[in-house]
Formats: sequence, C-alpha cells, structure tokens
Amino acid sequence: MARFSQSKRVRARARACAENAMQALPQTMAADWTSALARARANAPFLAHALERQPDVAALLADGQGEEAIAWARDLGRSGFPAPVALRREKLALATALAIGDLAGEFPLARVVAELSDFADRALDTAFASVMHARVPEAEPAGMIVLALGKHGACELNYSSDIDPILLYDPALLSRRERDEPAEAAQRYAREAVRMLSEVTPEGYVFRVDLRLRPASEVSPPAIPIGAALTHYESSALAWERAAFIKARAAAGDVPAGERFLAAIRPFVWRRSLDFGAIGDIRRLSVRIRASHAGPREPGPGYNVKLGRGGIREVEFFAQTHQLIHGGRDPSLRVRGTRAALDALAAAGIVGADDARVLGEAYDRLRTIEHRLQMVGDQQTHSLPDGASLDAMARLDGLADGAALVRELGAVTAAVAARYDALIAEDESAPGVVVSGGDGLARRLGELGFSDPDRLAERIAGWSDGRIRALRSEPARAALDALLPALLERFAAAPDPDQALNRWERVLGAAPSALNLFNLLLQRPALLDQLARILVLAPTLADELGRRPELLDILIGQQALDLPGDVTEIAAMMFAGEEGDDYERQLDRIRRVTGELRFALGLQTVAAVHDPLDIGKALSRTAEAALAVAQDAAVAEFERAHGKVPGSELVVLGLGRLGGGTLTHASDLDVVYLFGGDYEGESDGRRPLGVTHYFNRLAQRVTAALSVPTAEGALYEVDTRLRPQGAQGPLAVSFGSFARYQREEAWTWEHMALARARPLTGTPAARDELRAIIAGELERPRDPDTLRGDVLRMRAEMAAHKPPQGPLDAKLLRGGLVDLEFLVHYLQLRERTAFDPDLGRAVDMLVEAGLARPGVRDSLALMTRMLIAGRLLAPDLSQPTQAAAAALAEACGAPALDALLRMFADARQEVAAAWADSLGEALAESDLGEIE
Repeated sequence: MARFSQSKRVRARARACAENAMQALPQTMAADWTSALARARANAPFLAHALERQPDVAALLADGQGEEAIAWARDLGRSGFPAPVALRREKLALATALAIGDLAGEFPLARVVAELSDFADRALDTAFASVMHARVPEAEPAGMIVLALGKHGACELNYSSDIDPILLYDPALLSRRERDEPAEAAQRYAREAVRMLSEVTPEGYVFRVDLRLRPASEVSPPAIPIGAALTHYESSALAWERAAFIKARAAAGDVPAGERFLAAIRPFVWRRSLDFGAIGDIRRLSVRIRASHAGPREPGPGYNVKLGRGGIREVEFFAQTHQLIHGGRDPSLRVRGTRAALDALAAAGIVGADDARVLGEAYDRLRTIEHRLQMVGDQQTHSLPDGASLDAMARLDGLADGAALVRELGAVTAAVAARYDALIAEDESAPGVVVSGGDGLARRLGELGFSDPDRLAERIAGWSDGRIRALRSEPARAALDALLPALLERFAAAPDPDQALNRWERVLGAAPSALNLFNLLLQRPALLDQLARILVLAPTLADELGRRPELLDILIGQQALDLPGDVTEIAAMMFAGEEGDDYERQLDRIRRVTGELRFALGLQTVAAVHDPLDIGKALSRTAEAALAVAQDAAVAEFERAHGKVPGSELVVLGLGRLGGGTLTHASDLDVVYLFGGDYEGESDGRRPLGVTHYFNRLAQRVTAALSVPTAEGALYEVDTRLRPQGAQGPLAVSFGSFARYQREEAWTWEHMALARARPLTGTPAARDELRAIIAGELERPRDPDTLRGDVLRMRAEMAAHKPPQGPLDAKLLRGGLVDLEFLVHYLQLRERTAFDPDLGRAVDMLVEAGLARPGVRDSLALMTRMLIAGRLLAPDLSQPTQAAAAALAEACGAPALDALLRMFADARQEVAAAWADSLGEALAESDLGEIE
C-alpha cells in the first residue's frame, strides 16, 4: 500500500514547485527588510500581531534572514506537537516570513505562491494521514486521493486563499476498520481532515476548505469513489469543469493514483476536436460573472481586483479559453500556471507576444495587490477599501497614497479589459436567420442564382428531418439557420454552386456534432471563407473533409498557414502521444498528425500563401517523419517477439520524388528496404528468425505500419517495385546483395532511379555506407552510345504506354518533367557528375558545368509548381473551372490560366531544345504541335 504521510514523492513534488520558482525568477533589487517591517507594523494589523506573537521569526526577518525564517516555519510543522497545532503554527510563521520577504523585495511573487501551495500540499497530506492513523493505527494510510484545483493546483495560492480540493477514494485500498464500509470510512476521513484544517482555534486556522468543485456537489458526499468520478467526467461533466481541470494536479494522499486518475480523464479536459459549444459556455460564464458583479467597473474604493472588469479572473479566463481551444492538439499548452500558459500560448503563436507580456505583467501586479489586501487582516478579500484604509494599503505596498494605487490599477485593468473584450465580443455582423425550408429559402436561393431553387430548398429542409444525425437537436438546427445565409452566399459565387453544396452536405453528414461545427464557423468568418474555398476549388481536400470533418479543427490556429518544421520537429509531433500508448495508438497518431499536416499544406496551396515548391518539400518532410516514426514503432513491436540481429539494422532508401525531397499530395512512397551487417545466424529474441527472414518480415511490418488503414484512416501507398529483381525479388536485401545487383544486373533505368536515391532511416554509419555504395555505382564509366540508346528507347516506350492526361499534365506531356528528369539523369550518368537526389540542385550543378541550358532551371521550377498545385486544383489535368484555374495560375505565379499555359509552353520548348542539344534527337512533330 502507498504510504502518504511524509511521502517522499509528495515532498519532492511540492518542494520542486517552490525551488523552480526560486530558480526562474532571480532577484533584481536589493531587499529592504527594515522598511518592510515598518510598513507591515504601521499598515497591516494582522502582520503586526503576527510579528508580536513570533519574536523569533521577527528577529530573523529584522536581520534579513528570510530563508532562515522559512526554515524555522517548516521546523514548526515537524515539532512533534499534535497535527492541528503544528500546522497552525507553521502556517502563521510561513505567512509572516513570506509577507515580510515579499514587502522587502526579497521573495518574488512566484516564490511566494509556490511556498504557500507547497504548504497546502503538506497540510492536506498531514491532515489525512493523521485522521486515518487515529482510526486505524496499525495500518499504513492508503486509498485517499487529494486533487488540487484552482490556484492551489497551479501552485499559485495567495495569502488568504481557500483551497478547492476534490477528494477521491479507492474502496479496494482504503485503510479502514474491518467493520467500516469503505464509503463510511472515506466520508469520516474527509470530514475530520477538513475540520482539522478549517476550524478556527486559539492558534488560528490552517486553510478554509471548499469542496464545491467535486462532481455533483449539491448531492454528492465530500469524498467520491474513484469509479464514480471517472463515470462523471466521461459522461455528464459540464464545460466549467473542463476549465477547472486545466490546473488540476495530484497534491496529497496517494499521488501516483491521483496522477493515473488525471491521465484517465485527460481526453475530457483536452479534447482533440474543438468544441466551440463548450468554449462558448466558458465565455458566457465569464460574461455572467461580469454582469452579476455589482461592484465598480473601474478601479477605486470597492473595486474587486479578482472579479472586476480587467481583473485577475479575466486574465485567467483569457489563458484558459485559449488552452481549451488549442490544448487538445498542442501538448505544450497543457500547463497549470497562468503566466506559464500565457508564455506557452505566445510561443505557439496563438496569442501575440506583446499581448502575453502585457497580460502576464498585469496578472503579477494584480496578484501582488490582492496579497496586500489580504495581508492587512488575513481576510479573503479582493476589494479595495476606501478612505484611510485605502491609503494604508497603498503605503503597505510602498506607494504614496491610495490615489497613486488607483491610477496604477486603472492603467493595468484597462489593458486587460481591452484584450478580454476582444476575446468575448459577439460577432454583431452575423447573418440573419433563414428558415431551413419553405418559400423564404427558395426565394433567396433563386436570388443567389442557384438552379432549381424550389428543389434545392426542399433538399435543404430535408437535412433536418433526421436523415443527418448531427442535425437532430433543436440547437443544431437553429445554428444552421444562423449560418446558412453566409454559407449560401459563398457557394453561390462558385462556378458550380450545386457541386459545392453537395460537398458541404457530405461534410455535414460525417460531422459528429453540427452544433460545434456551426458555432466554430459563426465565430470565425475567415474560417468560413477558407472552408468555402476548399469546397469550391479543391475536390481532393473536400472529399477528405467529408471523411474526416475534424480536420476543420486545424484551421482555427494561427499556425494553419505556417509551413511545418524540419523532419525532427514533425517526428516529435508524431511521437507526442500519451505515456503507455500501444502500437495501434502510435500508428493512429502518425496518421492523424500526417493527415492534419497534409490537409494544412493543401489549404496553403489552395490559398496560395506559399510557393508550391516549398509545399512539396514540406510534404516530403512530413512523409520522412512518418516513415521514421512508423519504422521505430514497428521495430519496437517486432523486437518484443523476435529480438534483434546484433550488428545489423533496417535502412530505408527513398527513391523518386521521396528521394528527391519534393512530393505532391498524390505521391506514393518509392522505397527499397536494405539491411547491413552479416546475414548469417539469427535474431536473439524468444522467437528467433534467420537474418534474411527477419528483415523481410520486419520490412513487411514497416510497410503495413505506413499503408494499412487504422481507425484514423490510411496513410501512404508504399511502392517497393524499384528493389532488386522488382516484384519477383525479396522485399529486403543486404547491402552486399544490393551492391552486387546494381553492379552486375541492374538496367540503365534502375541506375537513373538510383541518381535520386537517398537513405531516410538508419544510423549515420549505415547511411554513410549505403551512400558510398550508391556513389560507387553512379560514378563508374559507361559507354555513351549505349546509355543514349537506352534512354531514348525507355522514353519512347513510356510515351507509348503512358500518354498525357490533359493540357495541364506537366509530367507526361513531351517537354515536361519526365523528359527533363530523363535528360538530367542521362547527363549525370554520362558525365559522372552533378549527383544530388534533389533535382533542382542537380540541374544547378549541370548548368554551372556548362552541360545544360540555363533556362532549364526555370522550366523545372514552373512545371514542378504546376504538378504540386495541379494535384489539388486540377486533379484530372483537364481544363479546370474558372475559379480553380485562377487559383492554379496564382499558385504558379501567373496572372491567369492563359498566361500560365503560355509559360508552360515556353518551358516545354526549353526542355525540348535541351533534349535535342544533349541527345541529338528532336521531339516528334506531333509533340512539337502539342507544345505550340
């Protein structure tokens, strides 16, 4: 059983909070202990009385020995007195030492609140251990869990805070008398521990304890069985409870069990899909707090620094609202402290750095003033006094008088209020209500130019008849009415409004919660524009939305239009699952992150916010990261049964566009699986395999990890036909076999493919060994005439069997990318130079060596842009719609489609001329006709 009286783990966790605060906030000013003591005695009756009652503490503080005073206070808690007495004496001494150190400028705010929170942990731990030991002295106290919420959970307690724990118990582990029922014993412990902490005695009190944050507090007992609590948070908890649990931590009792409980309800707190209905609840709660607060709106006598406009609560709600929106998708935002949350939001680009700084500094100042108010009389007050009391409180803070304090507070709260007003502002320009069906809707559809408006109005009305699951509730139907006018206006502007509406209907049919989706779109008009653009212009992305409507979630963040980082950063996102995730969940996360990144990159392509060349490289980095993480997961799973092959490893060689580092949204992954080391012997696991069999089985696992659909859908098609002997050969071969095959059996086209080969996984030593094998083969001498004949014959066969699909086929049209790639590889192999998997860099080296025409560079860039953007905007490579044509031209840097087609023709002519220069063969007249 877990012992939690004086638990080392509880002590270490609690002390780390205070120690981190000391390290993070170095002292920036000389402490003035004399002034602090004088101001406390003159202006704070509670502190003056506390100093008088504790001459030893007062003497230490007068000597500037703040740390020694804190140590003295802690020693009182270990003095051997009964727990109720020891805790009260420690609390008084600690509060006194921290208050004077705060006033002196020795202890920064973070240190003060962390020490108070640390003491609250100790007090709860001691109280429960004491009451349980009194009941069952022969047993180790076990089975009680104390969760800290609010400021206590965030390690931000103030001088006169309540603490708001949630008390849970495990009936199977609870220490109790044999005749006691677990529920009876747990309630007894809860009541007695709360009384020990909150009862006012001649020694004072420890903490006021508020248990109203527990599940169903109006009807539930003080302590809740852990199973019942899990059921509550999984099924019936309210939105405000999500916000409360942002700051929750296991503070006392069985801390490991508390941490397991918090991990179990993490999906309730941090939802991967946005829930704007819940976010709206949080915002409305804040508005109600403002409306119900009867005090002054502006700083002055009676102003509440916690609940007033621009006060502490608004900074906290500002941070928590953004955390709730984005924290399910970004684990870096799952921090408890308000300052830490603001910093994390700024680092993630969700709020501006200046806003985070202003709000953070305002929060610190407001909390400091709150402390000053509570130092005066040890009262849980947040309101400014008036008259002489306000002046005294200001002097305690070191200001001249109350007027100076009010002026400063006015500036601070105005800065907070302005930012919070923007967060909760209602969208006054929201479209008016249109009844979903009937003559009014049909008339409006006709005005917008939809064909057959009566039929379409009837169809839209049918959405609410129960056929679409997400529209079965009245709030969802009302939200649709609010959204429909703006949505129809955007669809009406499309070249094919009916098709856009069809795609929207598929998204709606797949959405689990139309209410959340509608609230999201109503609160983010820019997102509605982006959604309409996808539905109108990009059928591939629209179909993906129809399958996975949760992809809309990624558009809310400011990073939706940012390119992802390098392979390591992307892989870290895929690794960032929950502790203990099994193999299937790891594969789900790879698919989820990859799908989200590919969707975001598709949006960026459609919106023309980045060069398609950069999009292609980002798609390749995403695939490389997915491959690396999937291989790691597959290897770990495989090794559990079959062990390792000592001195050997699986290495994946990327070819084609993956090897070259520029993919499209439709690209397969061309790979070859290789392994190094000795292929004799067998693996060292409980089910050993021969080396060749081992790596072929492992390669199958990696392919499955990348290609087999899971609950999150499919990932990539993996093409292994470029391996030695093609589809007839083994899936994985040794480095030696690969080198021998390339040297003795490979055809010219395989060596051309090798020019774009790049090791993607494996240790640095293994990658270097493989690169040396590839370089040795590529750089060997060749007969120029034989090479030329092979290249011309292969290209002719490809042209015969794979004709171009339309006027925008930048790949297969003669003079297009295939011709350019064949030309580059021919020159590389003939001249034994310019070997680089990146085709662009290879072209640059050929141009610099005088082996290729300079215009080929621009031709390659233009046609690659067309290939990447065209996969989304013109997937059939025929004439796109007017809107898609304009978007394609914009993405490729042309003013219009006709200009893009002229640029494309010029680029093909350039490639045709280079082809003739190097290979001595002009393209056929029919091919030239296509170019012209």
